[in-house]
Amino acid sequence: MSRSESLAVYLRAQARRRLDRVETRDDGRNARSALALLDAAAYAGGLPEDDPLILMLDQAGCFGPLGCEGFDPGEAGNKLIRQWEGGEPHDLLLALPAAIAAAT
Repeated sequence: MSRSESLAVYLRAQARRRLDRVETRDDGRNARSALALLDAAAYAGGLPEDDPLILMLDQAGCFGPLGCEGFDPGEAGNKLIRQWEGGEPHDLLLALPAAIAAAT
């Protein structure tokens, strides 16, 4: 599986988690977040392996120390993704390395 595909799989799983959440009075927040994450997954899945965003995520350690493991943004990246409620997919992927760096 390529790094782009691994990232897309991760984002789709996070979107499913948001869809499965049941919260009273969330005013559609979970649904909006799920749609934004699915949009980001579709975007990420189409990125070439040498795309600067994929390379930035690799440098941030999201694909393991050798860059060949499944996508894992760590605690800080997970928190950012859990709080993502919308915006351009590119913005989410750009924000991940900064969030990871700020946590270390």
